[in-house]
Amino acid sequence: MPIIFNIDVMLAKRKMQSQELAEKINITQANLSILKNGKAKALKVSTLDAICKALDCQPGDLIEYQPETL
Repeated sequence: MPIIFNIDVMLAKRKMQSQELAEKINITQANLSILKNGKAKALKVSTLDAICKALDCQPGDLIEYQPETL
């Protein structure tokens, strides 16, 4: 999938653990892991909003587009 989630990068920049982020945005650790590993098929705008608020960042800091190579 050409959409890459850089949540781990922002967690490291903010010196925050995954568990802390999951608690702040009120999702399970398993669902956060699915997002971080790029296995998610969809992302609610409200979840993206909560992540951006918790990490004090912009959506573009979290999501990256990398075209598939043929």
